[in-house]
Amino acid sequence: MELCFNPDLIKKWKKMIRKEAKEAAKRGEPFDPSTTLEVQFLRNLIEEFLEILDSKVVPPDRSINEDDQLVEANRLEHVDDACVLYCERFMEFLIDLLSQLPTRRYLRPLVADVAVVAKCHLSALYRHEKGKLFAQLVDLLQFYEGFEINDHDGTQLTDDEVLQSHYDRVQSFQLLAFKKVPKLRELALANIGSIDKRNDLSKKLSVLPPEELKDLVCSKLKVVSKDDPWSQRVDFLIEVMVSFFEKQQSQKEKINALPLYPNELIMWDESLVPSINYSGEGCLALPKLNLQFLTLHDYLLRNFNLFRLESTYEIREDIQEAVPHLLSYINNEGETAFRGWSRMAVPIKQFRISEVKQPNIGEVKPAAVTAEVTFSVSSYKAQIRSEWNALKEHDVLFLLSIRPSFEPLSAEEDGRASVPQRLGLQYVRGCEIIEIRDEEGTLMNDFTGRIKRDEWKPPKGELRTVTVALDTAQYHMDVSNIAAKGSEDVYGTFNILMRRKPKENNFKAILESIRDLMNEYCIVPDWLHNIFLGYGNPSAAQWTNMPGLLATVDFKDTFLDAEHLKECFPDDQVSFISPDGTENLNPSPPFRIRLPKTIKSSTNALPGNKKSTDSISDGPVKNSDIEKEKIVVEAYTPPDPGPYPQDQPKKNSVRFTPTQVGAIISGIQPGLTMVVGPPGTGKTDTAVQILNVLYHNCPSQRTLIITHSNQALNDLFEKIMQRDVPARYLLRLGQGEQELATDLDFSRQGRVNAMLVRRLELLSEVERLARSLQLPEDVGYTCETAGYFWLLHVYSRWEQFLAACVDNKDKPSFVKDRFPFKEFFSNTPKPVFTGESFEKDMRAAKGCFRHLKTMFQELEECRAFELLKSTADRANYLMTKQAKIVAMTCTHAALKRKDFLQLGFKYDNLLMEESAQILEIETFIPMLLQRQEDGYARLKRCILIGDHHQLPPVVKNMAFQKYSHMDQSLFTRFVRLGIPYIELNAQGRARPSIAKLYNWRYRDLGDLPYVKEDAIFHRANSGFSYEYQLVDVPDYHDRGESAPSPWFYQNEGEAEYVVSVYIYMRLLGYPANKISILTTYNGQKLLIRDVINRRCAPYDFIGPPSKVTTVDKFQGQQNDFILLSLVRTRFVGHLRDVRRLIVAMSRARLGLYVFCRRSLFEQCYELQPTFQLLLQRPDHLALNLNEISPNTERHVEDTGPMHLVSSVDEMIGIYQQLYEVKFHQYMAYSGRVAPSIDAFEEKTTQENLISGQHHMDTDIPVTSDGAPEDNTQHGSNLEEDTKMDALANGQNLESSLENHSNGGTDVEAGGGDRNVPPESNSDETNMEE
Repeated sequence: MELCFNPDLIKKWKKMIRKEAKEAAKRGEPFDPSTTLEVQFLRNLIEEFLEILDSKVVPPDRSINEDDQLVEANRLEHVDDACVLYCERFMEFLIDLLSQLPTRRYLRPLVADVAVVAKCHLSALYRHEKGKLFAQLVDLLQFYEGFEINDHDGTQLTDDEVLQSHYDRVQSFQLLAFKKVPKLRELALANIGSIDKRNDLSKKLSVLPPEELKDLVCSKLKVVSKDDPWSQRVDFLIEVMVSFFEKQQSQKEKINALPLYPNELIMWDESLVPSINYSGEGCLALPKLNLQFLTLHDYLLRNFNLFRLESTYEIREDIQEAVPHLLSYINNEGETAFRGWSRMAVPIKQFRISEVKQPNIGEVKPAAVTAEVTFSVSSYKAQIRSEWNALKEHDVLFLLSIRPSFEPLSAEEDGRASVPQRLGLQYVRGCEIIEIRDEEGTLMNDFTGRIKRDEWKPPKGELRTVTVALDTAQYHMDVSNIAAKGSEDVYGTFNILMRRKPKENNFKAILESIRDLMNEYCIVPDWLHNIFLGYGNPSAAQWTNMPGLLATVDFKDTFLDAEHLKECFPDDQVSFISPDGTENLNPSPPFRIRLPKTIKSSTNALPGNKKSTDSISDGPVKNSDIEKEKIVVEAYTPPDPGPYPQDQPKKNSVRFTPTQVGAIISGIQPGLTMVVGPPGTGKTDTAVQILNVLYHNCPSQRTLIITHSNQALNDLFEKIMQRDVPARYLLRLGQGEQELATDLDFSRQGRVNAMLVRRLELLSEVERLARSLQLPEDVGYTCETAGYFWLLHVYSRWEQFLAACVDNKDKPSFVKDRFPFKEFFSNTPKPVFTGESFEKDMRAAKGCFRHLKTMFQELEECRAFELLKSTADRANYLMTKQAKIVAMTCTHAALKRKDFLQLGFKYDNLLMEESAQILEIETFIPMLLQRQEDGYARLKRCILIGDHHQLPPVVKNMAFQKYSHMDQSLFTRFVRLGIPYIELNAQGRARPSIAKLYNWRYRDLGDLPYVKEDAIFHRANSGFSYEYQLVDVPDYHDRGESAPSPWFYQNEGEAEYVVSVYIYMRLLGYPANKISILTTYNGQKLLIRDVINRRCAPYDFIGPPSKVTTVDKFQGQQNDFILLSLVRTRFVGHLRDVRRLIVAMSRARLGLYVFCRRSLFEQCYELQPTFQLLLQRPDHLALNLNEISPNTERHVEDTGPMHLVSSVDEMIGIYQQLYEVKFHQYMAYSGRVAPSIDAFEEKTTQENLISGQHHMDTDIPVTSDGAPEDNTQHGSNLEEDTKMDALANGQNLESSLENHSNGGTDVEAGGGDRNVPPESNSDETNMEE
């Protein structure tokens, strides 16, 4: 059959058979191709599986009735669970083979020949209640068997090609039926549209008697072998025929008809959305994100399904969290009522569908369905009310129908009941906000410009009416069910409106983006296509294999001097020339380099599976036999930038390593560049220099920057501003722009305002220039008149001046006397011309003219803002035309893709930071924020920077994470595929000794020179014997770890110990903003915050640390001192993931103190390299009690007199003694009374443990009634804190007050619960009740 469908394979097949027959003849063996092991192996496996499915899963006790239909005699009650598991696993095996091209080519004809899918459909297990998962797997197998792809060349079939192939197949069948099977004359003459549905085809085929049907299927069509025992069954023969000839719904149609919001049926289906306690034993009916994909469509489809199910899981968790707090019950009227209240869910007062639009042509679902929902915010305090009032257009809400049972469920019933039954949950439907109005009908939160800013008023009353758009596909399904089955009207039952946290609620926009991509054709650049799908040469997209390379690159300020450049090309012969081609003996930057394609040394990326042999500290290996590549470097003198200070370009001061330079070279050339950046190796500096060099070498190209977090984007932006890239070409999109620590506003609105302000400044300069030339000042009225003035008066005068200079080069003062704009430049800080040398003055004159030229060029760029009047138009022009470097987070890119396409957004280069932390699909979407040009993609460079040895993207559901590999980022997949990458190999963050705790995980990670040389890295940490240490924490009050609720682990002993050490450090004088407390679990984070609120926050001389957060949240950040609590005492838990360990160990610069249970972690095999180093030192905290100030001259390797702390209580005693010493000094110094020591003598009691419910929301402190607490710092006495530090440092008090920048008030948003009173118990701080 396969050879019949592919005639071009016949020749190859015959040639192969002849070759194998010859070899068999030589060996003297008979040759029969059908009996070889390769041919029989898979077929035998499949036949064994079918035998088990048919006879062993269900006992074969059956009888046959007169209709020849098999009827089970006993009702399939006894099912062999082991056989069911085997069948499910075998289905998974076949799906995996069919979903990858190399194995699919051989397996698909076999699966079709044996008719696996048809036999599974007819099996008893497929219809059995225990076979639900098996049935879903069979459907997935059927999907992949009929996947729209040409198996032999791997090209995706278009919808037209699929349809044409279906028509050809049916037409040839009709011709055969017409000629050979008279009884099928009606089928042969029917039009194709009337026989492509399952029921119609079955009906037409049922006229044939069994023998003729078997003859047709097995002999004439040869769809099934006549030796197959199943060929005796009529239902099997019809099933095979129907599945072969029926018209399959296209994948696009299926996806477009799918609701984007989950409903209650999907949410609690365990085989689709498994619970968090997935063990990994069974298989699931889920797609997998492997290394390879069949087509882009397959890639998008798997990601679409997984992303949809992952967001479904998160929504399900939110519903289970919010609904119980409402305390629903049935009132006397028999209706649902609510006693409680919930922060995220509110009862609905009124719900009505306001409009259902007619379907679009060719569709059955309505074009739009809108509804109005009214609810009251009267039960909420100000903080939570403001959250509900902040709802805006495009936010997603959920409509719930709750109907509790009349009698409360007994304990036994409750244990057996499903979650929806326990909650009384009937229906869940999603919707998107169109607008929200207050009680008086006034529009709230409108960003479309319908309400002007000065007309805005706070919302009135307590009722809110939200107009929402319902999912049209879901609405059509619901209405069809009401009509066809008489189902209940879902839309008349809603009584709860639920919202979600805005940061977690962007799933719909991302699903829409994926769906839109699936409806587009061929979207990825050709040079990236095969690599993206996981096929072909892994290094095909490396710059050395790409066309259109930059032959000469101007590196601007990348190299600090000629010696630096030579260091960066140790394996190459570097020769310096002048611009005229002569040898340059005294070169100085900037340099232009002619890059050969065969460039050697560390600038070449290493493939993912290759290990580098020489360490960074070793010099380059000298080999006289290998001829060195010659690199020609042109040292040129840059033109004079202009006479004013603001004209001088900003310079790079980073001395890049050879590996970083290799990454920069690769990044500025076309193709795919992958940079692995271990902790502290200068990923951001490298990225910024790539952008800088790219901007200067390709000024017309536009670059898109994508990061995972706002923090990383802001770090990148702050560094770009310190380079020679004009601020007017930078744009930052998204919400995090407010956090940028710069004076300039880089949001769209901020850039527009800056351009308008700059326009006025430049026009006033034009007027000054006109005055200096004795011309009317009205030339500076608009940008247009300024443009004419430039051509008519400025440029013409310059040309005349240049012409005059040609004949007067011998006069040293000619330029000074005749320069036409001398009066305009009379206000420069230094005189422009000296009159001593024609050449020097001419260079200065050209600098002055460059200043003028830049000024008028800027005015020309401002002209669009003069012509466009609306803010939106100006902002869109800025984004699509003006900005050369546009930055946003991956979430913003996915949310706004549709807007970018509508505006015609274009870019040539994509740089992605933190790309190992971004979900695969969220990495893919930013590559496709622009439309194709003439059928090809514009993207020229893709630079991915990340570290696959640190934590992967967050996937909350373990099943999607482990079974479907959803937490595999695109970056990690590319590394695993063997695509070459450049690994930065010198860290500049931590002491070399601390770096050893994690550098074993990297290829050859060394240290930058300054980490070894700087005094700060040589000095010990005052008060501590060691710079890093593991501290063994025994049971505290006879308890180790505890879990008030599942996965919510806490360890009271470690929390008390960590906070005690923190107080000790503060009393010594360590700044609070230099200390961060990290832990591996949210429960412990909240417990530590609670202890800090009780023990530190009320006392301003201590205050909270810089951050108290989890290791996962702290990825990408650093601090001088890290106190780390590992929490667990029974099982290692998720720290067994080495990537989490690497993140935890690499956050500290100067001091790392790890608090954990030694006996547990020292036995963990995965963590051995780090813990063996930690355990070379004492496992009791070693303090140097002689040091009572934050400064010490003791060398880091000198432990000094060591005091080993035996317990938490001893540590508390030590800081209390230190407190008394300090405050006797303090009282003597200031004459004031010291604060009471009573607070420090409190012993922690059991009630300090936070309730497990506390993990709902942790970022806003509230009181018991839900009102937010006053977050101002009561009695915060900065001066007192400063005196404390001054005493500790032994410095002059006045100067200390002047220079003070205390970290005690630097609290992260999450640590804002600083002023929760010490006595507040868990009920008072619970967020929901």
